[in-house]
Amino acid sequence: MARRLLPPAAVFGAFLIIWYAVSTLVIDDGLRFLLPTPDAVVRVGFLDPANLTELLAGLGLSARVALTGLALAVVIGLAWAILMSQANWLERSLYPYAVLLQTVPILALVPLFGYWFGFGFPSRVLACVLIALFPVVANTLFGLRSVDPALQDLFSMHNAGRMTRLFKLQLPAALPSIFTGLRIAAGASVIGAIVGDFFFQQGQAGIGQLIYIYPRRLQSEMLFAAVILASLFGLVVFWLFGLVAKRVTAWHESQLADPHNPLGGNR
Repeated sequence: MARRLLPPAAVFGAFLIIWYAVSTLVIDDGLRFLLPTPDAVVRVGFLDPANLTELLAGLGLSARVALTGLALAVVIGLAWAILMSQANWLERSLYPYAVLLQTVPILALVPLFGYWFGFGFPSRVLACVLIALFPVVANTLFGLRSVDPALQDLFSMHNAGRMTRLFKLQLPAALPSIFTGLRIAAGASVIGAIVGDFFFQQGQAGIGQLIYIYPRRLQSEMLFAAVILASLFGLVVFWLFGLVAKRVTAWHESQLADPHNPLGGNR
């Protein structure tokens, strides 16, 4: 455990030292607000009860948006990928629209969502879904299409039906790819929630709205604290999916064969 934690801890310590050195030695005192020291960020953003309450309230709203959008993206993405895996003509018909979701400028669509559905919770969730959907679709489809041909032949020899093949062969074999897509989508959903906050400047302030507001108030310590808190939330969600993936796919050769994978494999 110590060998695994020591390298990232050393990098984090070096990062803090460089941050503190640049803030105190490189930047003039009159411009110190552009890059406050780490201890100032902690003192103002996390040790002040009023400021911490404001940050946690904003994070709570953004977390609800992100998790709701992620849940919908997972359900829609899995169903979409499974449907495409059942026939080549379905994949040719539907996959271009999955790619379109990845290439369309979501930032340009977000204001339209506000006009169509209002500037509240549903529009913010929709932005998260569109950003998080493609990784789920692409990785799930890849996993379903990557089943060992020998196993496919074995199921064909036993006259296995389409549903039997799907639930007993394709989905179990695709689990590592599915969880890879879920981890990517988890981070994307947090980004989607923050993007929605930037545009929907109405109602209760999410963490994205606070990130938008603090620079205009020259509250740099609070800005850094909000960014750190949002990043930590995304990291926790990513880690949770990795933990679940490690438990669910511990039997899979991709986990057993890679001892350097921090999210799976036996050390």
